[in-house]
Amino acid sequence: MNAYVSTMSTADGPFTIVMVGDDVIASGWTSDVASLLALVHPTLRPELCTLADGGEQDPSMAAALRAVAAYYDGDVEHVAAVSVRQRSGPFRMQAWDVLRAVDAGGPITYAEFAARAGTPSAVRAAAAACARNAAALFVPCHRVLRSDGSLGGFRYGLELKRRLLKRESEAAQPSG
Repeated sequence: MNAYVSTMSTADGPFTIVMVGDDVIASGWTSDVASLLALVHPTLRPELCTLADGGEQDPSMAAALRAVAAYYDGDVEHVAAVSVRQRSGPFRMQAWDVLRAVDAGGPITYAEFAARAGTPSAVRAAAAACARNAAALFVPCHRVLRSDGSLGGFRYGLELKRRLLKRESEAAQPSG
């Protein structure tokens, strides 16, 4: 199975995507591929010797790169169409699916996130699902806030989380 990595420039710095087959297995605002691979479930990690730089000619990687470019051009929902594969226990798997359904411009709290994931009392587990999310942007964990409306945490920094939420809020506003 083909495994590719590609890093593109964005307004928020380098954004790296790691794909296996047709699926993003890791992504984030870094050019450090090893740090992204460390987030991936061991059974999904590609053999490092088979991980090829670039892959822009691969249709799935090209589509993922276009989705990120579209996101930065104002189409903040386009990334939801990119296929993602992550593996963990049942709650995290469900939680990551729930994250993909959170609308841009409509962040939710960790308590709301836990409830949507089917276990309202599992607020800490919901936060842990965000922390263990390997596919940033494609699985938009940045759209989850603390109950008091503060940002909470984000692997790539609170200033980036703030910019992403602002970009999405502006894109969600009706034009005119």
